[in-house]
Amino acid sequence: MARLSIAARLFWLSSIGLVIALVATGLLLSELYSRALERTVNDTLDFQLTTLVARVLEAEDLSDPVIAATDPRFDRPASGWYWQIEAVDSGDIAVSNSTIGSALPRLDIPFDENNARAANARDANDIWIRIRERKISLPEIGDVIISVTSNWDEVAGDVAAFRQQTLLVLVLVGLLLAGLLAVVARTGLHPLRRLRTAVESVRAGETPSVAGEYPVEIAPLAEEVNELLRSNAQIVERARSQVGNLAHGLKTPIAVLRNDAREGRSEIERSVLNQTDRMSGLVATYLDRAQLSARSAIVGQRADVGQILDRLCNVMSKLHRDRDVALTLPPDADIWFRGDAGDLEEMTGNLVDNACKWARSSVMVSASLAGKAKDRVLIEIEDDGAGLTEEECEAVLKRGVRLDEKTPGSGLGLDIVKELVDIYGGSLQLGRAQLGGLSIRLDLPAARMSRG
Repeated sequence: MARLSIAARLFWLSSIGLVIALVATGLLLSELYSRALERTVNDTLDFQLTTLVARVLEAEDLSDPVIAATDPRFDRPASGWYWQIEAVDSGDIAVSNSTIGSALPRLDIPFDENNARAANARDANDIWIRIRERKISLPEIGDVIISVTSNWDEVAGDVAAFRQQTLLVLVLVGLLLAGLLAVVARTGLHPLRRLRTAVESVRAGETPSVAGEYPVEIAPLAEEVNELLRSNAQIVERARSQVGNLAHGLKTPIAVLRNDAREGRSEIERSVLNQTDRMSGLVATYLDRAQLSARSAIVGQRADVGQILDRLCNVMSKLHRDRDVALTLPPDADIWFRGDAGDLEEMTGNLVDNACKWARSSVMVSASLAGKAKDRVLIEIEDDGAGLTEEECEAVLKRGVRLDEKTPGSGLGLDIVKELVDIYGGSLQLGRAQLGGLSIRLDLPAARMSRG
């Protein structure tokens, strides 16, 4: 349940509650119908029994045809609807036409204070019947027991049929309500999906803030996101300004100390000169690092990888005319880097330029999307130069390390690349290329394209 979306949670929780409610409703309706049917049958039996008692008291003769009940079910053999009048002393008996060929079960329970009793039993045809009896006394005949029965299996069958039909109707109603719940959940959460799309647009760099109108429950969230974006931009800009002010403020006294130290030749003056040079380098390094961090911290920036690499390869082909610099992109490539375009140019420019310096004749550059969610940009740069061993690959990534002092450069190109890669949460891997030289794999975050 924790991994499901809000819409799925609402749907399944509502569906479970709906199923429980419908099942309970079906059982309750069946029980109410069963009780109502039982009351109806019992009322019918009471009416028939009362009618027979009245006719027997009026006729005082068990063979009088007026005694017969008028309900047609008492004329159908083995119907489960029987009546019987039996004189206790003489054994004379009168029965309904439906009783012919079968005898009613005898009840072993005593009569109550109203000389009545009732019980359920099975007749000779294995029909479950409801028996109600009344005992009366006639002047010339003596005690007479009048019995009336109903078919209880019919009642059970009617209840079962009603329950089946009820459950079928409730299932159809449940499916209809489930579909309605799905529509309601999807419609009710549509503003959240619009808000997510708006946030993705900001993250992809398409819009500077969350735009659109939202319901009163979500509008404060959109406003807070926009306020957070504004606050983040202000904090980054303020931090960058303060670092710049600090660096520029230190440059002047450091320059004064360095100039004064250059005029003397004592040991202290030479030490001051060395330390000021070191301080100046540290100030410049951390100023650049702060500026890079500030740029990467700004949300909403993105850069077209294919466009930047195409322009870069054209420039490198002109700078290194004896090198064949080729770019390979997937068909219909739409690859975007989540970050500053200048930083991407800085990283790829240093790497491609380095590959051109060491290549014999050709350099291959390719870009693609990687990761299960296609949320990473993979840039590969290969050359056909001499390449590096595993130990050299590890060593060359260290700050200021150069394996060949004859090749032009300061040795800080890879340092800058590594610094930017770390800031953007990427990775830089060196290895053996298929062309025979060095292979550089640059892994960076991809900008998500907004979905309509």
